[in-house]
Amino acid sequence: MVTRLAAIYGMATAPTVTPDRVNQVTRKTYPNYKVIVLNDDFNTFQHVAECLLKYIPGMSSDRAWDLTNQIHHEGQAIVWVGPQEPAELYHQQLRRAGLTMAPLEAA
Repeated sequence: MVTRLAAIYGMATAPTVTPDRVNQVTRKTYPNYKVIVLNDDFNTFQHVAECLLKYIPGMSSDRAWDLTNQIHHEGQAIVWVGPQEPAELYHQQLRRAGLTMAPLEAA
């Protein structure tokens, strides 16, 4: 009787085996965040370059001046990209030093 009903309703008579997904791990990377400094009318080139050197790890003097010029001429520059927690720290440090900052955004 079961097979007859299965045939009528299109049901399978054998149990369906699904793949075991419990042991599969999907790794997702966390997004990186961009720390962006904006141009303003009150910070000097010297102050901006010094802040970048002081607060952004691995920043060279030449790179700090290149970014400072980019900020001045293009209106903004991405000064650091990386994980959210250090991005928040660098953003806060630069803002507290008086630089005009764009909101953090995912890269």
